[in-house]
Amino acid sequence: MMSPHPPKDERSLVQRWVPHPLLTVTLTLIWLLLANGLSIGGLLVGVVLGLSIPRITASFWPDRPHIQNYGKAFAYVLLVIYDIIVANIQVAMIILFRPLKSLNTCWVCVPLDLTNPEAITVFAGTITMTPGTVSCDLSADGRALLVHCLDAADPEAAVSDMKTRYEARLKEIFP
Repeated sequence: MMSPHPPKDERSLVQRWVPHPLLTVTLTLIWLLLANGLSIGGLLVGVVLGLSIPRITASFWPDRPHIQNYGKAFAYVLLVIYDIIVANIQVAMIILFRPLKSLNTCWVCVPLDLTNPEAITVFAGTITMTPGTVSCDLSADGRALLVHCLDAADPEAAVSDMKTRYEARLKEIFP
């Protein structure tokens, strides 16, 4: 009877040729979308790119981050998408209808409870992707993030909101 799992040497061969399968599929699909059509030649070029780019860059990739809870990660992605849409509307309203003098722009320092580098990166990226805020710098010890807020009447409340809305959830996703 055949084993459902390939032998270790076979698995390492597959992992060597396709070190990041999701990236391979994503690159192939992106190529097909950029080609704006489906053809055998376009598919072959997409597959070649999808296989070669991850292999060429494999030595630059650290170990894959461990995600504790995929359900919470999916919920986090949905929350961020919702927040980006809402923040876009808010920033558009600020730009269109508020005088510049009434803006409460400020720099805030967000102390980090996160220690996982991937979680810190996702947190900083989330802040930057949400219109109206930009993460600008990480302290040398990795314990604080400098953020610019376009309009924050209460800087402490802005920090608290970022920590409870995003950081607390990321602590549940990344160990």
